[in-house]
Amino acid sequence: QVQLVESGGGLVQPGGSLRLSCAASGFNFSRFTMRWYRQAPGKERALVAGMLLVGGRRDYADSVKGRFTISRDNTKNILYLQMNSLKFEDTAVYYCNAIYGSLGYWGQGTQVTVSS
Repeated sequence: QVQLVESGGGLVQPGGSLRLSCAASGFNFSRFTMRWYRQAPGKERALVAGMLLVGGRRDYADSVKGRFTISRDNTKNILYLQMNSLKFEDTAVYYCNAIYGSLGYWGQGTQVTVSS
């Protein structure tokens, strides 16, 4: 069955770094557009970064540009999010999303907490 399993979240101090991973299985990973979303307490889920299929184009929310990098390994079926210079406001549950036409899948999320 389709699975998206996020990992790599945790507690980090402001200015620190984390790398999130999303392991995909059960579908043709290389065909799907992959995205990271996050949802902070009391807020709606918001797009953080996306990696389009064609040409590997990457898009980022303004709030994370220059600090976060999305990448993917199509040989391992893994999506990554490298997060540097973390801020308090980056605290959220981070979700992996896969989309292809009318097909869309979500992971269960991984908690990232930025705190001193």
